[in-house]
Amino acid sequence: MNRTLYINGEIITMDPACFQPEAVLVEEGVVKQLGRKESLLKRYPGARLFDLQGNVLAPAFLDSHSHLTMLATTLESVSLSDAGNFKEIVEKIRAFRRDRGLSDRDWICGFGYDHNFLEEKQHPTREILDQASLVNPIVISHASGHMGVMNSAALQAAGIGKDTPDPDGGVIGRTKGVPNGYLEEAAFTHYSSVLPAPSREQSRRRMAKAQRIYLEHGITTVQDGYTKKEQWELLKDMAESGELLVDTVCYLDLKDNRNIARENPAYFKSYHNRLKIGGYKIFLDGSPQGRTAWLSEPYENARDGYRGYGTYQNDQVRRFVRAALEDRTQLLAHCNGDAAANQLLDAWKAEAASFPQAAQSLRPVMIHAQLVRREQLKQMAKLGMIASFFVSHTYYWGDVHLQNLGPDRASRISPARSAMEEGVIYTFHQDSPVAPPDMLHTVWCAAVRTTKNGAVLGEQERITPLEALRGVTVNAAYQYFEEERKGSITPGKLADLVVLDRNPLTVAFNQIKEIEVLYTIKEDRVVYSKHSPFPANEGDVRAE
Repeated sequence: MNRTLYINGEIITMDPACFQPEAVLVEEGVVKQLGRKESLLKRYPGARLFDLQGNVLAPAFLDSHSHLTMLATTLESVSLSDAGNFKEIVEKIRAFRRDRGLSDRDWICGFGYDHNFLEEKQHPTREILDQASLVNPIVISHASGHMGVMNSAALQAAGIGKDTPDPDGGVIGRTKGVPNGYLEEAAFTHYSSVLPAPSREQSRRRMAKAQRIYLEHGITTVQDGYTKKEQWELLKDMAESGELLVDTVCYLDLKDNRNIARENPAYFKSYHNRLKIGGYKIFLDGSPQGRTAWLSEPYENARDGYRGYGTYQNDQVRRFVRAALEDRTQLLAHCNGDAAANQLLDAWKAEAASFPQAAQSLRPVMIHAQLVRREQLKQMAKLGMIASFFVSHTYYWGDVHLQNLGPDRASRISPARSAMEEGVIYTFHQDSPVAPPDMLHTVWCAAVRTTKNGAVLGEQERITPLEALRGVTVNAAYQYFEEERKGSITPGKLADLVVLDRNPLTVAFNQIKEIEVLYTIKEDRVVYSKHSPFPANEGDVRAE
């Protein structure tokens, strides 16, 4: 019998029935008992001891929305997140080409530029990227993932010319009628598909790196939030070869990949080798920092009352909702703007009437819900719809939102307090690779709501650190229909645990984001240790 006794530290169970016990006993990867240290030591004398050394034990975090395979892809791209201007973007691409010894035929991908933080305050163009190379096709992605830029060689490879029409739900940027390299929303996602697929070995190497990033942040359940055929084949391959260290929940692109669920019943709604299909995903609009989120009122200083735009017509959204209800499958819908949120709510209410039992049990999720209004939260509560907030927007783009939305709307970004008051279940995420999967930074953001420039963005929407922790533990487990197995340190639940160097419930608020993850533990097995790349899982352990 494999038993571990966690002792000599603070313990946060997230279970109000026994919130801070002295010790935790784990048996065969499952929490067995909570109680007093001396009592458990006496009762289980042969248990392996995990000496916390005064550190803090808590339930491991659950990622309620990100893109595991996309994060993996970015890890071998040109990092542009710290580029301050067009010149630096060009220099970074040139250096990448030189350092990698690329040939003239190789594609070059970059990720993470943000026009909001460039000196030029605008997106680069094909002419800018042509300065890096006229022969290599180059594609760079905005930090939001909702837009990007191609150079002339990439535009040619993608078949984008003067007469190429804008796709539905997207925009091809043009200067005097000629494509200038900028691609927005559906145009970017559609034409990015011309990129050559990586080799099997490249994909597996990137995935190993991506999994480690989540584990470094104390996360043991991870989402692949928009899975198409290529991503599914990679995830399934890794599951079957035993290479998934984290529980991975994928949400299939409902528009084109609904069939994957029917063709893979072993993975549908249940884990098989740490992989499961959790449901479907649709996009209903874009990003507020990119001014493509669909709003009911115009953006600040917008020409001709510009409010962003939706991805689909109302009847299309109703068909998507109907498909999820017919399949009795959870639906995740990307909605940043309040107009997109309204479209989802209207479609759900209209179709739910024909599927009342399914509608009450499927726990649909509004992803981001950045500008959801109070009256919309009331509707969500009645429908059992979960709000998964990207609350760290308040820090990363809060100052941009003040410019794009004005102080009133910006102060209501990610309204977690209002959601609580209206009875809406909320979770928090980072939408990685848009932002690092740092749950403790997110807890800090939810508690302080401070922008990069130090402005408080919606003091009325602040929540306590304990309430914020619920959004990345017990509430996130509920979102995944896994509340009986994850989210708290409770007898009968998996021993998915994290060891922290400080207690997020007792340190000063500004120290929460500085807390370090010392160990990440999956079912009583150490899968990440800050002090050792290959942590021992036999014998006693000291969390130093």
